[in-house]
Amino acid sequence: MTKRVTTWLALGVLVLFIAARAIHEYHVSVTQMQYNPAQKALEISIRVFTDDLEKALSVENSNRRFVVNNTDQNDPFVEKYLRKSFVLMDAKQQVRNFQYVGKEQEADATWIYLEVPAAGSLEGWALQNNLLMDVFSDQMNMLNLKLPTGKKTILFKKGQSLHPLQ
Repeated sequence: MTKRVTTWLALGVLVLFIAARAIHEYHVSVTQMQYNPAQKALEISIRVFTDDLEKALSVENSNRRFVVNNTDQNDPFVEKYLRKSFVLMDAKQQVRNFQYVGKEQEADATWIYLEVPAAGSLEGWALQNNLLMDVFSDQMNMLNLKLPTGKKTILFKKGQSLHPLQ
């Protein structure tokens, strides 16, 4: 190989390495929440980067190493972490417990599924979503909400992690 080809090849590898690291320098989760009137429940899907979730679980559990995939035994750890960082409150400021349905990994992301019984109006309900904010200071969590009253998108970030649903 000529020196020029070797230089271009090395430069190309360096650019790919830098680009790969830069791709995930943005920390974001996306939550889909919709009301199911037949079940009288909020159905929730949370999409997080798998490596971010693994890091959060590790920090939460004395730096124990976690590998999240479809066949792992980490559901109790994921559920415990969510109960701390994803909190729904009703109009009386009472915490509404969710049912942890499970998780599913795809490519570099993990989907987490929850369900919250919600008979009656959701007026006055609020969500505190500080998911991964204890690990990443630039973490942002987007909520796409679909209720009988309409659709809404809410952005949660450090210092602004509590918002009303309506």
